[in-house]
Amino acid sequence: MDDSLNAARRSRELRAVAEERVDVLVVGIGATGAGAALDAASRGLSVAAIDAHDLAFGTSRWSSKMVHGGLRYLAKGQVGVAYESAVERGILLRRTAPHLVRAHPYVLPLTPAVSRRQAALIMSGYRLGDGLRAAARTPRRLLPGPARLNAARAHTLAPVLREEGLRGALLSWDGRLLDDARLVVAIARTAAGHGARVLTRCRALRLTGHGAEVRDELTGEEFTIRAKVVINATGVWAGTLYPQVKLRPSRGAHLVLEPGTLPGLIAGMHVPIPGESNRFALILPQQDGRIYVGLTDEPVDGPVPDVPEATDEDVRTLLEVLNGVLESPVTKEAVAGAYAGLRPLLAADGRTADLSREHAVLTEGGIVTVVGGKLTTYRRMAQDAVDRAVSEGKLRAGRCRTRKIPLVGAGPRPSGVPQRLAERYGSEAAAALELVESHPAEVGLGLTEGDLLWSVLHEGALDEGDLLDRRTRIGLVKRDRERALPATRDVLDQIPHA
Repeated sequence: MDDSLNAARRSRELRAVAEERVDVLVVGIGATGAGAALDAASRGLSVAAIDAHDLAFGTSRWSSKMVHGGLRYLAKGQVGVAYESAVERGILLRRTAPHLVRAHPYVLPLTPAVSRRQAALIMSGYRLGDGLRAAARTPRRLLPGPARLNAARAHTLAPVLREEGLRGALLSWDGRLLDDARLVVAIARTAAGHGARVLTRCRALRLTGHGAEVRDELTGEEFTIRAKVVINATGVWAGTLYPQVKLRPSRGAHLVLEPGTLPGLIAGMHVPIPGESNRFALILPQQDGRIYVGLTDEPVDGPVPDVPEATDEDVRTLLEVLNGVLESPVTKEAVAGAYAGLRPLLAADGRTADLSREHAVLTEGGIVTVVGGKLTTYRRMAQDAVDRAVSEGKLRAGRCRTRKIPLVGAGPRPSGVPQRLAERYGSEAAAALELVESHPAEVGLGLTEGDLLWSVLHEGALDEGDLLDRRTRIGLVKRDRERALPATRDVLDQIPHA
């Protein structure tokens, strides 16, 4: 079946879904919801997946871009969570998304603030993490092992480090996403290719065990989607549809630094946060020259916003930690933008920074709610949710198949296409090249009007926000967004309305 998502397909499937009864209705199309739609559809079930906004509108696009092996959880004795993370990282690297997930080096600078005992403990943790890699059967060629670097080698990978007192660095490798929102788009398109009806701008007003009352946010029309079982995968918003869920969201903020702010930085950096035994700031260079700096962990009280924002305190804290290891301090003027995401942590006593990242699947009245977890383990969360849905709805379905289903774009890369397109589109790069060559005007970050057209025709983008804030990340910096708006509107005007 065709895996393209676009306005015309949405219109057709909206009409169809209002007239049928599906086996599974998934509410929320972040990574876990999209994963549940793919899992259920690949088992032969009929599926509708809806979201009040867009694909990856919520937490899934605000991650640290890490696909990690759970080392932090291992340090806390959460062996099961750490092993699950390592297994899921290996699946993404080897089979399902090798075009979107790559191994990346990270250095932890050994400054005077890092004692020799602390360095030894961290290296022991890295070696345990490498043991998890082996247990998860991820080949070393895909994920090299840890090493200790002298100061000269540390400067080769991170020339911005302060030389005074630098003893060297600890080198580790982990997975990283080139773009977390694009992972969600790929999952959703793969689900559509297996027959799932993927419908954005459809808000669930009320859930029951037999479906949902839904409003088309584009027209205001309300209708019912009937289903044998419902999966609530709305993350930090799960409690608004299922009040029994008790969450303690935490806000993780990142800074977006101007290109050229940290010249020559090749590796990512882990910088210990002063006063914390097992927390690190993450500095991650991007292909477009920007640098992401994160990650705060602050509890969020009160109503959950649709789009959380980084605070002035987040900016100050992250710059303080970063500048603690740099030769030349970064000033606030170098901060081009910032973003924040909310982690859907299960409620428990203690600080949000210390809460478990385990996920839970809860059931009541035909509604299966999946909460907790993290981006790396989205596939396993989806599997557990669909297993429960099959049992709850007494559905006839096979076993989970998603460990071996490659996502859209995961096939062999075509030869003779620019590297930028190969890295962005994987096996679809040759087809995308045709649009890029016929619409070559640049809109920002090296992207062209052809890239935007591809997103409208194949990736379900419906408006300028979809294009600038999720299919691309141009919108992370306000001035870049404003500069790209006219071309973006021109592209949308070229598409006939369905």
